Amino acid sequence: MSSATAPARLERLAFAPTDSELLRLQKSLLIFATGLITLATMVWLLLYWLLGPRFPVTPPLLFQLALVGNLALFLKTRNFEFFRITQLGLLLFAPFALQWSMGNFISASGISLWGLLAPIGAVLICSPRESLAWFAAFLFLTALSGAFDLYLVDARPPVLVPVRTSLFFFALNFAAVSCIAYLLLRYATQEKLKARARLEEAHARLQEEQARSERLLLNILPAPVAERLKHEEQPIADGFADVTVMFVDIVGFTHVAEGLAPKQVFAMLNRIFSSFDELAEQHGLEKIKTIGDAYMVAGGLNTATEDYTLAMARLALRMRALLARDAQINDHHLEIRIGIGTGPVVAGVVGKKKFIYDLWGDTVNIASRITAEGVPGMIQVDETTYRRLRSHFRFHAPQQIYLKGKGHTTVYRLAGDEV
Repeated sequence: MSSATAPARLERLAFAPTDSELLRLQKSLLIFATGLITLATMVWLLLYWLLGPRFPVTPPLLFQLALVGNLALFLKTRNFEFFRITQLGLLLFAPFALQWSMGNFISASGISLWGLLAPIGAVLICSPRESLAWFAAFLFLTALSGAFDLYLVDARPPVLVPVRTSLFFFALNFAAVSCIAYLLLRYATQEKLKARARLEEAHARLQEEQARSERLLLNILPAPVAERLKHEEQPIADGFADVTVMFVDIVGFTHVAEGLAPKQVFAMLNRIFSSFDELAEQHGLEKIKTIGDAYMVAGGLNTATEDYTLAMARLALRMRALLARDAQINDHHLEIRIGIGTGPVVAGVVGKKKFIYDLWGDTVNIASRITAEGVPGMIQVDETTYRRLRSHFRFHAPQQIYLKGKGHTTVYRLAGDEV
């Protein structure tokens, strides 16, 4: 197995997909600490044999084997709780046992200081509260070792260790423990910063997705309705006493579309309806939907525009003028016919999946039918709409047309721009 794949395999063995960020960090720290202490013990043992007296090699070797063996057991069983307790226990008790086997605190050059790594590790790997017990155990063993050294100082045969060697290993033990503690703290801090960065990145992505979903929802529904839909589970249906509804129908679209490829048809409709969307937004009116080659817009569903009937008439004129003069948007010289009606409607969200916001009522039906009865370039309005607009626009003489289900109905044709 190559060295490049060894860390990946170790990660697969040590970490489970369900591990939290904190648990992954705790596992990483304990594995990292095991590697550092095993390496440091080997170096310490080699230097001690080169510079110091020939103490038995069995205890430190057993300590190393226990650390590595316990790590191997964890990688096989993934029982981190057992691994954590036993590994910290080895780090705490083994240095004191090694010191006792070597004589006393002086002759062992303070090797029991290595036991301090257990409570330090407990702070990082367990919790600050759990670490109190480990630190108390370290203090107890330190006090116990001091008491043994004082009590047995005259009973034990002296262990002759050169002063320079003893001082060297005192410094070595303090330096090694300090380095390992520093590296563990540094590693923990780095990993926490990386985890925070990942969390912030994920949060930013989530906010971006939420903003995208919000924009998508606002493209489908009016803003007040979208807000209600996010917080309410019951069906949304509202009655409005006065709404102006307009239908815009592209004349001869089916005939023109027969000679075009599907992509060309879509591109043509998209250019026209996108320009209509911009105009509707400029006038503070609400696009409701498109139905094939028809475009539906309403005013009075929100408070964006006070005189929404007047705004609707201006929108109709601008739509007609846009298609007449802009060849880039209307390269096939299509014409439109428009019908506007004003009155009560019911508005609501239909369905739970692929839902739409729609309007119902006689006002909608009248606006749709007078659109269908129009001719290219014509803007027809019902009587209620006419009464509101007659002081602003010129109209042709009223006409009577027959609408299915309504009978003879009076309509007015908008003659031109505002007077």
